[in-house]
This record gives sequence, structure tokens and C-alpha cells, in this order.
Amino acid sequence: MTTKKLGRQTVALAHPPSVAGHANVVGKKEGEGPLADSFDQINQDDSFGEKTWEKAETAMQKLALSSALDKAGLSASALDYILAGDLLNQCIGSGFAVRGQDVPFFGLYGACSTMAESLSLAALLLDGGFATHAAAITSSHFCSAERQYRTPLEYGGQRPPTAQWTVTGAGCVILSREGPGPYITHVTTGKIVDKGIQDANNMGAAMAPAAYDTIQAHFRDTGRRPSDYDLIVTGDLGSLGKEILLDLFHRDGIEFKNLEDCGVLIYDAQTQDVHCGGSGCGCSAAVLTGFLLNGMKQGRWRHLLFCGTGALLSPTSTLQGESIPSICHAVAISTEQ
Repeated sequence: MTTKKLGRQTVALAHPPSVAGHANVVGKKEGEGPLADSFDQINQDDSFGEKTWEKAETAMQKLALSSALDKAGLSASALDYILAGDLLNQCIGSGFAVRGQDVPFFGLYGACSTMAESLSLAALLLDGGFATHAAAITSSHFCSAERQYRTPLEYGGQRPPTAQWTVTGAGCVILSREGPGPYITHVTTGKIVDKGIQDANNMGAAMAPAAYDTIQAHFRDTGRRPSDYDLIVTGDLGSLGKEILLDLFHRDGIEFKNLEDCGVLIYDAQTQDVHCGGSGCGCSAAVLTGFLLNGMKQGRWRHLLFCGTGALLSPTSTLQGESIPSICHAVAISTEQ
């Protein structure tokens, strides 16, 4: 039997799917950051015209999907699958966004790794011949996440220096079996890594070992090195998590000159008071569907390794004193098929 597997965790796609369209929508704070020019829609009202923060998140996903489909020149009826997720209980942001689309749906939860997870699974479906077009969508909202994981904003709780700011944003990628690229060429599926971190306000420290494990696996399975990529982007470790990741590789004698993090890129840490940077499903989704894919189409980068990271905790697990299991999925994207 033939296999596309490389090693234990990586798949080399025989027919790399093409990015047919990509779009994002973000809130006011994200629009004030350094990546403002890469966002398709910046809404000055973080409620997006809705009565609740959760409905606002649904509205963001609808806008991102509609815009990405327009760019791809497709209607929703052309999609074989929609794969979507968010941070809310039972993924209601995604379920309500897809309601009425009449498209087969996979609801996903990978915390902040959900953009990489949805992109990975969509690419595998297309490469396997099970679909012609698929959409990968994720979102997060600062206010809904604060209510979900911590306390309502009215409480005015203080955040420690290690905390990150949940991005209000959504991103969508439309993949097609045929097209001019960029292409999804490899998928490295992460494993749960838990180093015993229990501080829910220090997710970067919890997720960095998972990023280390998956990136190691990608290089081991493919035989590639950091220099084979123009850019390696994690999302979203924040400044502390990025520092930990670099230190872990430094101990192996590996130095990265091309490593960035979505949580660091999306905000200006000096002027926007986000402590260790951005987080949330919408963080890496907005950065990928704007700054990163735009840069590839403009010729800035040819080979990109996108590594979405997620802290798989919940308010219940935190209150029960559990540590934080984490995950990282890596997706290789190239302008060359």
C-alpha cells in the first residue's frame, strides 16, 4: 500500500491544494496595530452591530467567509465542506455562522491552534479527492473570551505581565484542488504536550513546548532545516512563549533567524498595552489571511511554515487545579507546487 506519510506525524500532499481566496475581519484595537494595512475589514464597533459579544463573533465569521468566497469567485454552494471553530462553549460562534449555508460542516476545537487545524484537515480532504473546494474559518473575540475563560469585563480584573490579549478577529481560507497557489504542501499534526504549567495567565509557557515538539517532528519527518523556509511563524505564543521556544532550540544548537509569532506581530507591545501579545483563534487566523498570505502573493516569501499553537484548558480544568495540555499543528505553504 502506498502512503503519503513521512515519518510519524507528517503528510506530504500528492496534489497540493491551492489557496483560492482568503479574507479577514478584525476589531478596533487590531486595526490600530502594525498590521492594519493587511486586514480586509476593520470594524470600529466591536459589537459588529449585534446585541451580544457571542453574536458579534458569529457576525465576524460570516463576513470573513463571504469576503473569502468573493475573492475566490465562488458561491457558498460550491463548497464541499466548511471546517470552522472558535473559543466558545460548543463552538457556537461557528455553528451559528454556518447555519443556513446548506454546506456539510465540521466543527473543530483546537483552541488557538484551530486555524492550523482547520487548514490541515481541509487540505487533507482535498488531497484525498474527497472535495474540490473547502473553507477553513476561525474566530475569537476579546469580550466573549474574557467572559468564557476569566471574568466579565465589568469586574475590572487585572492581568499579570505574562497574560496575552485575545484578538477580536476572524479569518477564512478557501482551498481548491486546482489553482495558481500558494499551495499547502505538507501537514504535520501535533501531539498533546503537557509540561505541568498550571497558570492560565501564562499560556505562552504552556504552548511553547508543544511548538518545539511539532517543529522538531516536521524537520525530522521531512529532512528539512529552518533555512529551507523563508519564514517560520508560530501562533500565538506571544513574546514570552517565543522566547522560551527559541531557548529550547538554542539548547539543541539550533538558532532561528526566521522565526516570528502571530501574537507578537499583530499588536504594538509598546503602545497598545497587551502585555505578552495577542492570543485567541482569531489571532493566527487574521495574521495568516492577511499579512502572511498577502506577503507570499507579493513575492516576499516563497516557503512558509505556519505553526498554530493552542492551550487546551477550560475554566473547569483551571479551577480543578489541572495543568494545561497544549498542541501545535504545522502547515507548510509554498508558492511552488
